[in-house]
Amino acid sequence: MPATDLASRPLSQLVMIDVQEKLATAMAEDQLATLVRNSDILLRAAQLLDVPVMYTEQYPQGLGQTLDTLREKLSNATRIEKTAFSCFAVPAFREQLQADKSQIVLAGMEAHICVLQTALQLQQAGYQVIIAEDAVLSRSPANKANALARLRQAGIIISNTESIVFEWLGNAEGAAFKAISRLVR
Repeated sequence: MPATDLASRPLSQLVMIDVQEKLATAMAEDQLATLVRNSDILLRAAQLLDVPVMYTEQYPQGLGQTLDTLREKLSNATRIEKTAFSCFAVPAFREQLQADKSQIVLAGMEAHICVLQTALQLQQAGYQVIIAEDAVLSRSPANKANALARLRQAGIIISNTESIVFEWLGNAEGAAFKAISRLVR
């Protein structure tokens, strides 16, 4: 399927990377709140629009589970436990990627480690990667900025939550549009 600069619902998969309890305590509170809000919007929109979702947990024995507020929305998502920083390095993750979904939308933590390595390896494997800039986070804002700059230089699309969900929608019609419009207010 040809690549597009727009997030395409029929082509997309959403991956939420390592938004875990102990990792969250190391993040700035206001930035974490923004990540959680935007991740929630992405997850709800994906559910409304039948976009497949996967989420990862980096060494959950040490870093805890995915935050409760997000885990509630992940009941139909595929969970991948990992110790590798790149999700793509984990065979179970690669096995769960849907062959007919060439776009991977990424959100999560930390931008300069797991998100960066996952994005670059997905791109190398031929996927089009879209980062939801307002739904990724690092402990240090400078590290997040550096990661996003590196990803842009590599040709990865840096977008935002609202752009992604409205690109998935494609038009201002129907119940899904009304529901998503309420989410982003």
